[in-house]
Amino acid sequence: MGAGLRAMGRTDRADHRAAAPPGAVWAALTDPARVARWLPPEEMTARVHDWEARPGGRLRVTLAYGDAAANPGKTGQGTDEVEGRFLDAEAPSRLAWTTRFDSDDPAFAGEMTMVWSLSPEGSGTRIAVEARGVPEGIAPEDHARGLSESLRQLAEEAVRRA
Repeated sequence: MGAGLRAMGRTDRADHRAAAPPGAVWAALTDPARVARWLPPEEMTARVHDWEARPGGRLRVTLAYGDAAANPGKTGQGTDEVEGRFLDAEAPSRLAWTTRFDSDDPAFAGEMTMVWSLSPEGSGTRIAVEARGVPEGIAPEDHARGLSESLRQLAEEAVRRA
């Protein structure tokens, strides 16, 4: 962990079934243009600056709130910016990345690891995500809702192109 970042302990998990095979889900999980569509929760949009889905590859994403006045953002007015690197990429079953949150508010600063697992389930795929080191400022119920929305949207994106 870099200077100024602190270890955090909360881990959040969620899963969802996609009516698409693992390869189709993997394609949606690793394509930057598609990530911009499925990653942000419903009240947000995403701009994917870097998305090199390979071990050691960079990622940088800006999430913007639809109502910036009501949601001040963690890194800017109405925005959350994250950057990090990919830790693991095992097509089509596992993708892991770590992101760093730089925020003036220590409750939102730190490093979080996201581990995505894809398992065949009948004619579809069970998508599971585990978020390790969730910043304490992110309310568990808000994170659960956001993860559920992202998973649902990922499943829809995978079906759209399956």
